[in-house]
Amino acid sequence: MFDKSESVFPSRKNSLFLAHCAISPMQYQAKVAAQDFLTAMAEGGICSLPPYFNLLPRFHQKCGQLFKTDPQNISCTHNTAEGMCLIANGYPFNKGDEIISYVNEFPSNHYPWRLQEKKGVKLVLLDDKDPLGSFSSLRSPRAWSMKDLEDKVSSRTRIIALSHVQFTSGYAADLKELGEFCQERNIDLVIDGAQSVGCLPLYPEEYNVSAVAVSCWKWLMGPFGSGLLYTSPAFRDKIEMTMAGPACMQQGLEYLDHRWHPHKDGRKFEYSSLAWEHIAAMNSLLEAVFLRYSMEGIRNEVLRLQDIFLEYLDPDLFRPLLFADQHRSGILAVVPSCDGRGLADRVAKHGLVVTPRSDYIRVAPHFYLTDDDMKRAAECFNMEAAKG
Repeated sequence: MFDKSESVFPSRKNSLFLAHCAISPMQYQAKVAAQDFLTAMAEGGICSLPPYFNLLPRFHQKCGQLFKTDPQNISCTHNTAEGMCLIANGYPFNKGDEIISYVNEFPSNHYPWRLQEKKGVKLVLLDDKDPLGSFSSLRSPRAWSMKDLEDKVSSRTRIIALSHVQFTSGYAADLKELGEFCQERNIDLVIDGAQSVGCLPLYPEEYNVSAVAVSCWKWLMGPFGSGLLYTSPAFRDKIEMTMAGPACMQQGLEYLDHRWHPHKDGRKFEYSSLAWEHIAAMNSLLEAVFLRYSMEGIRNEVLRLQDIFLEYLDPDLFRPLLFADQHRSGILAVVPSCDGRGLADRVAKHGLVVTPRSDYIRVAPHFYLTDDDMKRAAECFNMEAAKG
């Protein structure tokens, strides 16, 4: 049974939050842990640090548990873009190599690869496709296809860089199929996990994923400005360091020892000081929520809540994008019969928080919401959409 209480998820007191694909409200234990660290620093500065020296090793360990991998494969970052830049800028590309991505990727998983064009690397973009066959008239992003990917892969393809879940439509990649495709062709699969980690299971080693970059303030409900990065050992060995500082060197606090002696594990990418209050928050959050419940259980509950919402949603006023089960995610994109931004503003007056993107309204409930919440949300959508 999930703990869905207001004491653990205080946002429930003020709103019906359906925008976990945007910036989520922090979970209670995360907030307390961050506050405790900041209070200690305010009262003692460096004198207060020793009890917190284990924060980063604990972060590595807990994120390793979440991904079912060795803690040495985890790096603490600030956001998805930082993780992608560390990888893209350090990858051993040669002139004429190719990267394949999707034309409608989030900027954090687009611009780092665009930068490689300065090295003579070609960025090949998958076209937008309509896998449902009923949204062809929409100009909004929908999905990419494996057929298009197969057609565009060449002998020069080095990396396929895709989001696990597309931020606009909610289309989820089948990582098992995608990982097997890359393994057969010796291509590195790099995944943007910002819209899935905390909602969908993502186990990189089971899917032959070389790297996963994540922002922790979406489905993980952590502090704004916190992130994590997974890299496999073989992939990490390929990556040249493009950012360096004291924290990535094995000599640690011996700051006058300037030997080039970087860590070989995930600390290789932790080049300098990190936001320790964020790490404290993430440790408490992972322990209280995402390592307490299974990711499969969380996914199933999120999809069940979506189904309740759809049960009460008026089909004459909304068209939902209903992907096949293996492509569903925490984001349910619906096309309203009226202006989406105006509708989002109107339901906000009833305490509902949703985010419009292109022609869609994104409904993104997390597991701690209730059946009654979803029924109320659908009824509110119906009432306000009927006003036109």
